[in-house]
Parts: sequence; structure tokens; C-alpha cells
Amino acid sequence: MNISDLEPSGLWRNFANLNAVPRPSKKEERIIQFMKSFGEGLGLDTVVDHIGNVIISKPGSKGMENRKGIVLQGHLDMVHQKNSGTDFNFDQDGIKMKINNDWVMAEGTTLGADNGIGVAAIMAILESQEIIHPPIEALFTIDEETGMTGANELKEGVLKGDIMLNLDTEDDRELTIGCAGGIDVNISGTYSENTVPAQCDKCLELKVSGLTGGHSGMDIILGRANANKLMNRILFQLLTDNLVALISIDGGGLRNAIPRESTSKFAFKSSHSGEVNDRIRATVDEIKIEFAITDPELKVELIDSVVDATCIEASFAKNLVHSLYACLSGIYRMSPDIENLVQTSNNLARVFVKDGKYNIQCLTRSAIDSEKMDLANSLKATFNLIGAKVTFSGSYPGWKPQPDAGIVKLMEEIYRLKFKGEPLVNACHAGLECGILGKNYPNMEMISFGPNIRGAHSPDEKVQITSVQKFWSLLLDTLEQIPAARS
Repeated sequence: MNISDLEPSGLWRNFANLNAVPRPSKKEERIIQFMKSFGEGLGLDTVVDHIGNVIISKPGSKGMENRKGIVLQGHLDMVHQKNSGTDFNFDQDGIKMKINNDWVMAEGTTLGADNGIGVAAIMAILESQEIIHPPIEALFTIDEETGMTGANELKEGVLKGDIMLNLDTEDDRELTIGCAGGIDVNISGTYSENTVPAQCDKCLELKVSGLTGGHSGMDIILGRANANKLMNRILFQLLTDNLVALISIDGGGLRNAIPRESTSKFAFKSSHSGEVNDRIRATVDEIKIEFAITDPELKVELIDSVVDATCIEASFAKNLVHSLYACLSGIYRMSPDIENLVQTSNNLARVFVKDGKYNIQCLTRSAIDSEKMDLANSLKATFNLIGAKVTFSGSYPGWKPQPDAGIVKLMEEIYRLKFKGEPLVNACHAGLECGILGKNYPNMEMISFGPNIRGAHSPDEKVQITSVQKFWSLLLDTLEQIPAARS
């Protein structure tokens, strides 16, 4: 069966069409043009704003013209991650999809269900002549995954709707009414290089791979291993005992993905081979026991390499590894108000050390802005100790829950009647655009929901077919039951 043959057919067809268009964050030119052509092809009012957000407006169905206006919102970009053995060019290739029982997934890459399923659902509504709905403004933002640029740049007064339905959460039982804010912590600097000691006649590449990874907000509570932290733990043992000359580190990637892979390179005396291998093996054995449940596919490889001419100056290498050891990665504090909700966390997303320069990136999240900044400042202090330049960027606010909002009460009731159970009305530890959009639209009621998506931001990403059907049904019933606007 082809993806386009699944039900609801309009949604899946549009999802397949979306996934044929490369849409990496900050490179959304093609998908912006695709959406512009889509809206104009339907004869609908279509606008691309100054930053690249696409807004498509559709009048209400017959008899629904006077209902409250709805903003259907999703983001156009997707996280690009692939397995190391997958030959794929995200700038050129469309996502290759497959069906595995009740799930749709990609072949060795992220799927783009985050947020492609939400976008495809909106597209299906815009093109339908049968679906009953109030007046709609479809807002497709750009660069949600790497800076929320589109949401930040949306001007006041552009949208007229009363209610926003954000279609960007990943559990079909959840009605999300709040989220964490975040800030990027950027660490950089230079270091002195030394000639690799003449007695260091052997060189190895150490590669950590096979970790589960995942979304650095939603999945941080699961306690999965971070490849940058595991690599640093191994290097700490080797450098503390003066066994190796460190040459380079290259780990992680996107700031909002828990790192799955890291590679380092170091030289040493061949006479120390046994000791080096023993230290690595002992540390790896400890790690495998600790992460046996969360990261069962963890793999550590030692690959023979050619000795480089230069290495990191020894004292700086130790100081750097000590700072990375002190850098928190994971949960900082759980919410005292909401059970099982992470309040504040940090993801050590990227570590790159080579040729006299280093760059380290973290994404710090919190529902409490002051606590977000407190943790960010603690990271800054940690790396200031080695003379690093530390800057903050991309700060965005959290979204304060409003549990008594009319749209929340309406969707709770629809869910109960339709699915014979209670929805989970909650806040999440991800960064949704609602908090940012709410700055310029403080009176707009907002809620977020979506189908079951697992493994977002990793090549294990998949979306459940039957859950998409549940999500679609809930969305259509909600549109049909939106109340009349006050006269």
C-alpha cells in the first residue's frame, strides 16, 4: 500500500506531497513557494509575509460564516537527522517513507511527521469542499526547529481569528495548553596546539553511536544517554591518567535533538595500548549497564587512524573535558506544580573541537523564565572558567496555561463524548510556538494537539496511522462545533 492510499486520504496525500519537497530549517525557500502555489491554486487569499510565513485564508462554510474565526497553525520546516550509514541529501532528496504495521516511518532518516502531519491536515481542510468549518486562517510558520524565527517575526494585527489550534503535539490523548520556553547557549573559543609527541606512535578514532536520541524537550524525562556526555566520560579517564594526546572531538548536531553519535581522535604510545584499551573497556562496560534499558543499541568502536601532526595542548584538553563534565545535560528541576512534568533542563547538543577552535552548543529549557536564565548563567560560568566566549541567543518565552479557556472546555467535552475517556490536559517541556505568538495576540485562545508521533528529531521517528485517524476526527468535530462570535 502507498502512503497516499491511507485514510484520511486527503491528509496522507498532502503529507506525501510535502515530503517530496526538501524543507530543512533556514532553507525553506522551496516549501514556501510550494505552499504559496498550493493556496493560490485553490483560489484562496494567500500571503507570504516579510520573513516567509505563509498565511492562507478560507471563508467559513455555508451557515458557519458567523462562528468564531479559527487559526490553524503548523510549521513548515523539519529536523534533519539520519543514521550514519544512510546515503541521503536533505537539501535535494525527498523523504523515503514506508509502512510498518500501524506506523509510517522513513528509511534511515527523520520522517517529518513533526510537523508535516499537522501541515498536511490543514492543507486537506483548505482544499475540501465537504468539511464543515468556521472562517479559517491557516498559518504556516518557518524555522520553528532552529529558532522559531517565523513565530517571532509574525506582526501584530496580521491574524484576525479568535482561537488558535496548533497541530504540533505528539500524543493523541493530550490537549496541551502550556509549554516551556528556551534559550541557546553558545560557547566558543580558541586553544593552543602542540606537536604530537614523537613517542605517540599510535592513533585511534573513538566512535560512540547507536544511541536512541530523541527530542531534547519531550524525551529528556526518559533519561536517555547523550553521546557528548558519554564521549567526555571516556576521554576524562584517559586524560586524567595522562594516557593520550587529544586531537579532536566531533559530537552531536542539532540543538533540539539528544545527541546520538560522537567521534574523537587521540594519539598515544603503542606501549600503552593495553592500558588505553582497558580504561575504555571498563568505562564502556559501566555505561552499557547504566543505559541498558534506554539505549540498548549503544555501540563504541575503536578505529585505527593516522597520527596527526598536532594535538590539543595538554592542560587545555584537561580543562575542556573537566568543563564538559561539569556541564549539566538532562533534567535540572521537575515541576513542583504538575506531576511528571520537567520544569527545567539542558541539552548538551554539540561539541566540536578541532584545528585550534572549539564550539559547544546547548539548548536550555524552562517553564519559568528566571530559572531558565539561572541555569543558562551557570553554564556560562562553567565555561568562562576556561576562557570561553559564551553568548545567549534565540530566547523565547513559555506559554502560560489557561485551563478555563472556552476552547479547552469545548475540546475536553468533545473528547469525552467521542472517545469515552478523559483527555490529558497538560503542559509540555517542548517549545511550542503558542507562547511566542501569544505576545502579539494575547486575547487569542490557544490549544495544541496531534497524533501519536514517536522518536521525533531522530531517524526512529514514526507516526501511528490509527492515531492520525483519531486526531483527524477530533479536529473535524472541533471545527464543526466552534461557537458563534459575539455580536
